[in-house]
Amino acid sequence: MRERVWSAYGFALYLFAQLLLIPLLLFRSTEKLPEVIGAGVLTTGLAALFLFAGRSLAAAGSARGLASPWIAVSALLTLPLLFVQPFVIPTGAMENTLLIGDRIVVQRFPRTKPVFGDTIVFLYPIDRSQTFVKRVIGVAGDRIKISDKIVCLNGAALQEPYASHKSPYPDSYRDNFPSGELNIAVIDAGQEMLKKDVVNGEVVVPRGKYFVLGDNRDNSLDSRYWGFVDAGDLIGKPLLIYDSEDQAPDKPHRKRWDRFFKLL
Repeated sequence: MRERVWSAYGFALYLFAQLLLIPLLLFRSTEKLPEVIGAGVLTTGLAALFLFAGRSLAAAGSARGLASPWIAVSALLTLPLLFVQPFVIPTGAMENTLLIGDRIVVQRFPRTKPVFGDTIVFLYPIDRSQTFVKRVIGVAGDRIKISDKIVCLNGAALQEPYASHKSPYPDSYRDNFPSGELNIAVIDAGQEMLKKDVVNGEVVVPRGKYFVLGDNRDNSLDSRYWGFVDAGDLIGKPLLIYDSEDQAPDKPHRKRWDRFFKLL
C-alpha cells in the first residue's frame, strides 16, 4: 500500500475514529484525564499529518488505492469499544472462576439487569476509583444467610459448584453471616446493613440493591463487610476471558493458553 493515496487517508481515518472514543473514556473515568488528553493531542497531530500526506500523494498523481479495507478496519477496531470494556483481574477473590492476571471483556451496553448467579463488574462503593467483580447472590427482596459456609437463599441451601473454600481456619462472622460473632472491623455501610436489613437472622436485600459474594469465599472482600451494591454502580457483565497471564513468582507472565476465549 506504499505511495497510494488511501495508504495515508486510511490511517488518518483510523486515527480519527480512535478520537471518537476519547469522550467515552473520559465519561467512564476522569482519573486518567491528563493521559487521555495527551493521547488525544498526539493522535490528532498524527491524523492531521497523514491526512496532509494523503493530499500530497493525490496531488502528485499517485494511485488511489482501496478505501473499503481501511473503513472496515477502523469500524471493527472502534465500534466494539462503544459496547464493551476490557478489565484485568488483580486479586484472587473470584478464584477459581477468575484468576489473578485474567483479562476480561465486559459488556457495558446494552445493560442487562443482573439476576442470581450473574458475575458483575461494579464500582466499589467505598472507593469509587476502584472496580470490583463479584457474583450476585441476592436481588431486591431476597433473604440471605450463611451457616457453616453454606449460603441459604430464601430458606433454601444453595448448590454452588463455582464457590471455593480454601482457608483451613474457621471464622464465625465470615462462615455464619450475619449471625456470627463480629470479630473484625466492618465499615459503616456494612454496619448499617447489619442494623437495618437483618430480619430473623437473615439479610433482606432492599430495592435497587444487590448482595454479592466472591467465589473464593474465605478470601473475598464482599457484601458481608461493606454492604450492598447499588444498581447505579453497575458497570456491566463479563463476557469472556481474552487473555491470561500467570502472576506466580515462579511463573511470571506465563501465558495460560487454556483460559483464552473462555466464556463467562
